[in-house]
Amino acid sequence: MRFLLISRPVLTAAALLALVPAARAADISTVQNLSQAEFRELSEDLGAALSFKPMIPSESMGTTGFDVGVGVTGTRLAHRGVWAKASGGSEPESTLPVGTVRVHKGLPFDVDVGASLSTTSTNARAIGGEVRWAVLPGSTVVPAVALRASASMLTGVGQIDLNTYGFDVSVSKGFAMLTPYAGVGTVLVRSRPDAGTGLARESFSQTKLFAGLNVNLGLVNLAFEGDRTGDTTSYGVKAGFRF
Repeated sequence: MRFLLISRPVLTAAALLALVPAARAADISTVQNLSQAEFRELSEDLGAALSFKPMIPSESMGTTGFDVGVGVTGTRLAHRGVWAKASGGSEPESTLPVGTVRVHKGLPFDVDVGASLSTTSTNARAIGGEVRWAVLPGSTVVPAVALRASASMLTGVGQIDLNTYGFDVSVSKGFAMLTPYAGVGTVLVRSRPDAGTGLARESFSQTKLFAGLNVNLGLVNLAFEGDRTGDTTSYGVKAGFRF
């Protein structure tokens, strides 16, 4: 009975993740209809929605640590009209759902690595990863401080090659089963359109602010996070297993 109760959030998140690609509506396929300024705005939305989201505290998990889970993030699109123009007139949801499968592994010297696979209700998908170093491992009285380098790559959209590169510093402090965390950094976006679109590539950076709460229920682990990348806000939840 206890296992069923604590695993319910995991099953719920998994069900939401399965539903994300079910309503494929605003596939990006008419990028040639955009002006250069509009291509930049579309790239800003894609970069904010699909850049790597931490969804984990700053402290290292240690060499035996392992965290696997599924998450759902809702990203409020700042340029929904531009996205519709790049999708042949089909408007995406005002809040774009992004479902993600995630795995993190602890390594020696307070280093952790992570990987993610994301899908949306459009043809935009992404793979991502991170390397995180807890420069201050943290203790019962001292918070953990970590430096993170992350990256993601857009897939599924034939007309755009887009990559993001993130760098941030974060801090977290555990209190019993609760560990709040927060961080600040930057996301570099490199977006190159297909030559047939007549558009030029865009390269820019976006400020990133994020905060979250990790809830450890033993084997089952939950995380809740808010993210502000550029002018775009995202909220997410992750459920999984941490040991």
